[in-house]
Amino acid sequence: MEAMRRPAAFMDARGFTLTELSMVAALIGLLAVLATPMFLSYWRSSTLRAGAGELAAAVNLGRQIAISRNTTVCVQVSSTGIVMRTGGCGGTIWTGPGTDGSGVIRLANTLQVSSGGNVVFANLGTASPAGSFTVTNPVDGATRTVVVSTSGRVTVQ
Repeated sequence: MEAMRRPAAFMDARGFTLTELSMVAALIGLLAVLATPMFLSYWRSSTLRAGAGELAAAVNLGRQIAISRNTTVCVQVSSTGIVMRTGGCGGTIWTGPGTDGSGVIRLANTLQVSSGGNVVFANLGTASPAGSFTVTNPVDGATRTVVVSTSGRVTVQ
């Protein structure tokens, strides 16, 4: 029986009161309410940045195809996807990694892309004409621009 006794330190130990637990829960709730708008703003801007980056990568793929195949590639951007044609804008549709059966690269985000016309990459990677595409987040109207310069460089602004 002596071995089953608890030490005296455990006899005086007490738990937390209901008031203390309520205060901790209230502070956690308050922090969550204050952080939510910042998190949503970050989420929207990250979605827009990722969509513009995805579009820039797909347009840059057209440049890479033109250089590697030593031909011209026409990149046609629509609001939902991208089509690349080898041999110019009237040429054959390129199908490869990332395209569906009809040769369309679908954009994953639910963002809106305004078409800035076709961009044609030459076999050395230069673009003619230069172009820009605007990516818009329909939730808040924020925009990012994907710019293709005449040198062929694709940037997100």
